[in-house]
Amino acid sequence: MRIGSIINGIENNEKNRDTLTVRNPYNQEQVAEITLANKADLENAIDQSFETFHQTMNKMPAYQRSNILRRTAELLEERKEEFAKTIAKEAGKPLKFSRGEVDRSVQVLRFASEHAKQISSEVIPMDAAVGGENRLGFTKRVPLGVVAAITPFNFPLNLSLHKLAPAIAAGNTIVFKPAEKTPVSAYMLAKLFHEAGLPKGALNLVLGLGEEVGDPLVEHDKVQKITFTGSLPVGRGILKKAGFKKVTLELGSNSPNIIFEDVDTDGVVNDLVKGAFAFSGQVCISAQRIYVHHSKFDNFLKEYVKQTEALSTGDPLQEETDFGPMIDEESAERAKLWIDDAVSKGAKIETGGDLSGTMLTPTILTQVQNDMKVIAEEVFAPIVSVIPFESEEEVIKLSNDSIYGLQAGVFTKDINRALRVADQLEMGGVWINEISTYRQDNHPYGGVKQSGIGREGVKYATEDMTELKFIGINLK
Repeated sequence: MRIGSIINGIENNEKNRDTLTVRNPYNQEQVAEITLANKADLENAIDQSFETFHQTMNKMPAYQRSNILRRTAELLEERKEEFAKTIAKEAGKPLKFSRGEVDRSVQVLRFASEHAKQISSEVIPMDAAVGGENRLGFTKRVPLGVVAAITPFNFPLNLSLHKLAPAIAAGNTIVFKPAEKTPVSAYMLAKLFHEAGLPKGALNLVLGLGEEVGDPLVEHDKVQKITFTGSLPVGRGILKKAGFKKVTLELGSNSPNIIFEDVDTDGVVNDLVKGAFAFSGQVCISAQRIYVHHSKFDNFLKEYVKQTEALSTGDPLQEETDFGPMIDEESAERAKLWIDDAVSKGAKIETGGDLSGTMLTPTILTQVQNDMKVIAEEVFAPIVSVIPFESEEEVIKLSNDSIYGLQAGVFTKDINRALRVADQLEMGGVWINEISTYRQDNHPYGGVKQSGIGREGVKYATEDMTELKFIGINLK
């Protein structure tokens, strides 16, 4: 399978171009070959997006945008298995989780379809100000123009739609640059949108390397907004280069999960195994730090190790697989180095820590310190640290001792304590009696500190894909 960029509905698959091979992370089998875009292709994509916005999208009524999004959802639902298998092949995500990603993606499209018809404005009471008599004022939400969507490998379909669907709902056009490691689902998605009736120039897919097309896309004068999910270093670079553009950045975390002494830990273990090791920990809100009250620590750890070791590991395309490979050997080797570094400084491996190619076994660490990389930085790997604590004050301090602040989980039966702790945690979101890894597609999602800027979640992303415009009338 050979695929290329899709610009104004035309696929660029010239044979004399540089190519990149996409491989299954589990067995290195070829999934596809990409024809790589160059700067001229990117310029064409931006121009087509710019022209389509001014000629078509900013004039398209809300009901039509809504219908396109709804039809795309219907088509995606019909082809669920095809998309799920593609994600499993190119990302190495176990099939059960790939199917779940497609289900969520359908839901994102439906949320966006509904919200496209609910972008509202307000009338301003102009006579509230001295001299405001006989004046009418109101606001409008207007689309921005060209949106650059730069997406990661870990949720190649759902996180792409968290950018594309709100942009379309608001009436924008998009230049879509997916991760080089997972471009096939993005390619299929672009074709799906066009089949559903989206104007060809409204979504232009650019399959290229970040160093070749990423910077020019971010810096281009015709691009009005950058929405990016990925690493902190790349996010910092985007922020510096974006100028006065609107920017949404989701840059990761080292999410804490806090278990107080009044919790039945047996009921929490299963969820935290999933929260730490789903998709090999390659999830921004993966349960990376688990703080357990000292009175519950030993029992929790024993059961946590037991259930972790019971995970079925192997080929992500097998129905029974719970745990598959990391995205590539470089990522797995980096994670293994972090484990070894922690052990050399006093940490203990309770289970896991074995590396073979892209397969790093689910790893539980104890006796960790806050200055270790496995605690201080985002591991983005199947590594979790379990840490005892004594008091509420102590665990809040430990949780907040981080450059990140995306999402946390707090487990307690005491509602007063739950709300008190949630208020004090420096996070964009806090779940009570739910793991940090849980996310719905209709709540505001984003971080504080260096976890990012702005919020996703269809309603909130759609609003940020618009500009607020005021219109005043002197009623003479």
